[in-house]
Amino acid sequence: MKIPVTRATFDQVMLPNYAPADWLPVRGQGSRLWAQDGREFIDFAGGIAVCSLGHCHPVMVNALTAQAQTLWHVSNVLTNEPALRLASKLVAATFADRVFFCNSGAEANEAAFKLARKVASDSNPAKDQIIAASNSFHGRTFFTVTVGGQPKYSDGFGPKPAAISHVAYNDIAALKAAVSDRTCAIVLEPIQGEGGVLPATQAYLQAARELADQVGALLIFDEVQTGMGRTGDLFAYQAYGVTPDILTSAKSLGGGFPIGAMLTTAAAAQHFTPGTHGSTYGGNPLACAVAEAVLDHINTPEVLAGVVAKQQRLQAGIAALQAELGLFSEVRGKGLLLGAVLNEAHANRAGDVVAAAATAGLLLLQAGPNVVRFAPSLVITDEELDAGLARLGTALRALV
Repeated sequence: MKIPVTRATFDQVMLPNYAPADWLPVRGQGSRLWAQDGREFIDFAGGIAVCSLGHCHPVMVNALTAQAQTLWHVSNVLTNEPALRLASKLVAATFADRVFFCNSGAEANEAAFKLARKVASDSNPAKDQIIAASNSFHGRTFFTVTVGGQPKYSDGFGPKPAAISHVAYNDIAALKAAVSDRTCAIVLEPIQGEGGVLPATQAYLQAARELADQVGALLIFDEVQTGMGRTGDLFAYQAYGVTPDILTSAKSLGGGFPIGAMLTTAAAAQHFTPGTHGSTYGGNPLACAVAEAVLDHINTPEVLAGVVAKQQRLQAGIAALQAELGLFSEVRGKGLLLGAVLNEAHANRAGDVVAAAATAGLLLLQAGPNVVRFAPSLVITDEELDAGLARLGTALRALV
């Protein structure tokens, strides 16, 4: 029996580690959400780059419904058809030879970091240093939040995992100075999402690849936010032409159904022997069936080209508002992961923009105090894009 709940119920029964908006979403369709009180919102946030096909897309609904009538869970003492099909398709579409499934980006990164440590430890236990970028974000487990270079998320929980270093993003000299024979992994986001929607330069990723090779370290790309078509390629590394040893994916992979994946080479994978790592729900048939349907839909020339076209339409709309109102200094990012950087006159007002947008019926994100982040559905319609831009204009005009 359903009991009545409202937004106020959250404050009565949930831990206060989140501060959700003052309205309760009850239905979604495409790039629109409806609140319990009937208000409609255009969704340019996409559950923080999760809802790759928008809300309740038919290919996802159909895949979940069909699988729910067949097989739900068997544990990893058995494997299953949806997991094997999804893994086969990911291997065929990427550099990878092997796949590990889990339930989130944090779990995928946890597996990646453990694998990198295991590969090194099997030959040299002293080779344990992980180098990551300042202002990166790799998850909320104690290991992943420590590798992420943001003390505001990692401080306050006691002694942190050791042998983790941070260097400035896009700074080749700093990376080169940090790398040594002790380094087992270099971990990078091709585009820093939480850190401000900041793309890596081609030279930086290439230097990371070369430095990793020089000292026998693994190069890990965290594509939890950039992967699965978000940038206009299936994975961002493909446009850069720099191939990692390990890649992590989640968010858009399931389009809203929880799933994560770590992709790697056969050479690295062999170090994870039975029992070295696991996940109770990893490779769950329901999750893998949905993710397979999402992958099939996204990994087509039409959808990937559409991401580029929608980026151009979204950027043109933001540029028109910028010409009128003058709030932003630049728009950066790629595909449908964009960040509008507030200029000096409007510094530290990203939160105000997000709040004003919500009042106007538009969902946006922050990426720090000065960056407004856009991460809509990869298949958002032109009509939904234009409606969202109109509401953005209403919000921005209220602020100037």
